[in-house]
Amino acid sequence: MINYPHPIIAREGWPFLAISLALAIGATVWCAAWSTPLWIIALFVLQFFRDPAREIPQLAGAVLSPADGRIVKVERRQDPYAQREAIMVSVFMNVFNVHSNRSPVDGKIEKVQYFPGKFVNADLDKASLENERNAVVIKTPDGQIITFVQVAGLIARRILCYVKAGDTLTRGQRYGFIRFGSRVDVYLPLDAKVKVSIGDKVSATTTILAVLQ
Repeated sequence: MINYPHPIIAREGWPFLAISLALAIGATVWCAAWSTPLWIIALFVLQFFRDPAREIPQLAGAVLSPADGRIVKVERRQDPYAQREAIMVSVFMNVFNVHSNRSPVDGKIEKVQYFPGKFVNADLDKASLENERNAVVIKTPDGQIITFVQVAGLIARRILCYVKAGDTLTRGQRYGFIRFGSRVDVYLPLDAKVKVSIGDKVSATTTILAVLQ
């Protein structure tokens, strides 16, 4: 199954893309020789805000990656949002990754919490609890609790989340966006079977992070 309809270019990027294209076109008309840097910026904006449709795995119990990026943490840790011991899997996104965030599981949202904070490098361990972040706690149809947390980074200064407590999400459904480099932490039940390792590159929706038991 593919999550259509889909914007292809994230709606969050339309104003940035319009401005960068207008400047590049204006520079081309005024002085073509000076327009190259502005066209490079416009192409960067275009690639940053791309938001391609993805195939959604249908494996029972699968927990999908909520973001594109690289696995930087797989460890047992306290989930401060659901008050439990959990396995935390962290996905670090650089500026060249797709920054649209997708739900890792089907379920009903129990809680959404926003926390203002710092903007240290999202690749650092302390970013999970010190940086600006937005946590979503969801209960699957089988009663399992999954927490996924958007974490701002050194460059990322804008977390967007479009869901609230009581909403229902389906796996692979778009629920938010983080601008310009960041991280997403996923807290799993202790008996979940993790399918990724530190250093692995993952893709939102198509990569299975773990399987619930």
